Amino acid sequence: MGHVYGVPVAVTEHEGRPVRFVWEHRVYNVRHIVDHWVTLRADWSPEVQEHLPQRVHWRVEAGSSGALGVYELRHDSATDRWLLARVWD
Repeated sequence: MGHVYGVPVAVTEHEGRPVRFVWEHRVYNVRHIVDHWVTLRADWSPEVQEHLPQRVHWRVEAGSSGALGVYELRHDSATDRWLLARVWD
């Protein structure tokens, strides 16, 4: 079962991929990328924005070697912000 959060997180990237993130003052190291996909923002308007704003989703396995979890990180190209979108137990 997953829990939806939608909270801002600080993400460190390497070659465009998340390698670690900080959530609630804890550092989570990405161990494995489970899935990756791109969606377009539904609120895009060609009159307002020149480029198609995208949301890039990364489902990752992250944590310490003894305690791993699955997390969905989302990057919004229009705002350049990262969110922790979902956590699976």
